[in-house]
Amino acid sequence: MRRSHLASLSLAVALALSSPFAASTAQAEVPPPVDVAYPGTIDIEVDATDLAQRIFRVKQEMPVQPGPLTLLFPAWLPGNHRPAGPIEKIAGLEITANGQRLEWKRDPLDVYAFHVEVPAGVSSLSMQYQYLTPTDRNQGRVVMTPNMLNLQWNAVVLYPAGHYASRIQYAASVKYPAGFQAASALDVASRDGATVHYRPVPLDILVDSPVYAGRYFKSFDLAPGAKVPVRLNVVADAAKYLEAEPEHIEQHRELVKQALKLYGAQHYDHYDFLFSLSGQMSGNGLEHQRSSENGVGTDYFTDWDKKTGSTDLLGHEYTHSWNGKYRRPADLWTPNYNVPMQGSLLWVYEGQTQYWGNVLTARAGLRPMQASRDALALVAATYADNRPGLEWRALQDTTNDPVVARRQPKPYRGYQMSEDYYSGGQMMWLEADARIRELSRGKKSLDDFARAFFGGNDGEWKTQDTYTFDDVVATLDGVVESDWRTFLRDRLDGKAPLTGGLEASGWKLVYRDEPNAYAKARAKDDRGGASFIYSLGINLDKSGEVSEVRWDSPAFDAGVGSGMTVVAVNDIEYGKDALTDAIKAAKDDKAPIRLLVKTFDRYRTIDVDYHGGLRYPHLERIEGTPDYLTKILSPRK
Repeated sequence: MRRSHLASLSLAVALALSSPFAASTAQAEVPPPVDVAYPGTIDIEVDATDLAQRIFRVKQEMPVQPGPLTLLFPAWLPGNHRPAGPIEKIAGLEITANGQRLEWKRDPLDVYAFHVEVPAGVSSLSMQYQYLTPTDRNQGRVVMTPNMLNLQWNAVVLYPAGHYASRIQYAASVKYPAGFQAASALDVASRDGATVHYRPVPLDILVDSPVYAGRYFKSFDLAPGAKVPVRLNVVADAAKYLEAEPEHIEQHRELVKQALKLYGAQHYDHYDFLFSLSGQMSGNGLEHQRSSENGVGTDYFTDWDKKTGSTDLLGHEYTHSWNGKYRRPADLWTPNYNVPMQGSLLWVYEGQTQYWGNVLTARAGLRPMQASRDALALVAATYADNRPGLEWRALQDTTNDPVVARRQPKPYRGYQMSEDYYSGGQMMWLEADARIRELSRGKKSLDDFARAFFGGNDGEWKTQDTYTFDDVVATLDGVVESDWRTFLRDRLDGKAPLTGGLEASGWKLVYRDEPNAYAKARAKDDRGGASFIYSLGINLDKSGEVSEVRWDSPAFDAGVGSGMTVVAVNDIEYGKDALTDAIKAAKDDKAPIRLLVKTFDRYRTIDVDYHGGLRYPHLERIEGTPDYLTKILSPRK
């Protein structure tokens, strides 16, 4: 830039800074968090009774000192791995002191921050506002229905900036709808009619202790006779969905036993599975140290099939009590909820949790051995044949995906990739387990890593221990010496495939013309959709809309794109059976499969030159090799 331009710019800046407008728009800074206790206890009251309009009404009474104060709404939420705080749903904020209303200003550069000036002589602020929960799924996750609710404290709290979350004390209370029962990791101090007062806790424990409450509620003891209680607290759309077979509940008890045998310690003083069975409240899965939020459809108990078993959701979220909550990656730990998190180790936090969630589900009998192998076949097939994105994007880079994509749908997921650190990490840890077993001649396994890395200090839960990549490598070397750094980096950085664990554990991926039993059972939840992803290269919903196209598959190469609707197959109206029959026929016919597709208001015919028949993933034993996989999935004695 030339000198004359610099001089002109300096003059303009000087004039701007001297103007009254500049002074009026100067922004207060958001104080950084420091490890100093906030003086006093903040009271937060939530009225959760408005089920019809689906509104949480919130009041806070906050001790303060005169001067500038910044209030923060949580942005970076543990377990979400991205700035996902629903700030847009906070409304009606009023702040008063000594009966006088105070002005507040939102920070334009940090919309989660609110600045307010506390007048002299004021020792307490009163706040009231509403959290307007979604009334439709396109607004976000539905958390209030006529028969249940899910209260997440991060969605209703405004907290003072300048302090660690662990140093801000809260006394919380909730008024529940008449007839509702509630479950939470929070301890109850007292009850006043429909209002429950909880014992005061620091903000980090409050946010880590959500509530499920419902009209139809049942609690199952999963650790009868144990010193440390573990409960399965279930809310449902109707009482009939709460009826469970004793054998099924016993499998949930075995899940707890197998987890304790794996880790050798409990990092909670009690644990509460919060579980919704609903077609109205949105499903979810979110980890906490002394509880977990879990949501599935209404048929979890009533349509239980012992041959195909249950979802691994509970096993996954339970594992997070050890992996992710008690021990957390160093760059995912932050002093409060408005300091950005980094996810470089999500392949441990989520990837190994995905691995253990599936293993524990098998060991507990919640998913039988064959169904567990079938489920693994689907994951293996994804990384053998349906992740062409691995050619340009490494598994490590997908740890940025929660921020990059904000968990929104993608048109070509197999090519774009999407948080593959979950299942890709699962495959990597399977190979690590088989490697340990081979190197130690069967004397050790990844179980030894889990106990050494996540166990110890039985009963301790308030102190969180962070870890780094070097800590992971050192612990693996402590189990069995090898070049673990290179092993991990080669798979994370795309230098080695993610499917080596299958053959290393004594099994191989094969394709047959019928889905495996687990895939057939899972297809019941697809609402009439159809999967031809490993043959033609497409998945479709009930109406024929293409929900996924495998990059460089026969369908993709012929011109089929995501979002198109298949109207007819070989001049016959589209239906799952029609396309199935066409793929079967094409195996012995040189003519292409003819698809009539609709895009917007245009119709055209696409010829797909595919003759490979139907292909569905299965696992098959490699004779003459050690069967580590069966040992991995078998219960610990």
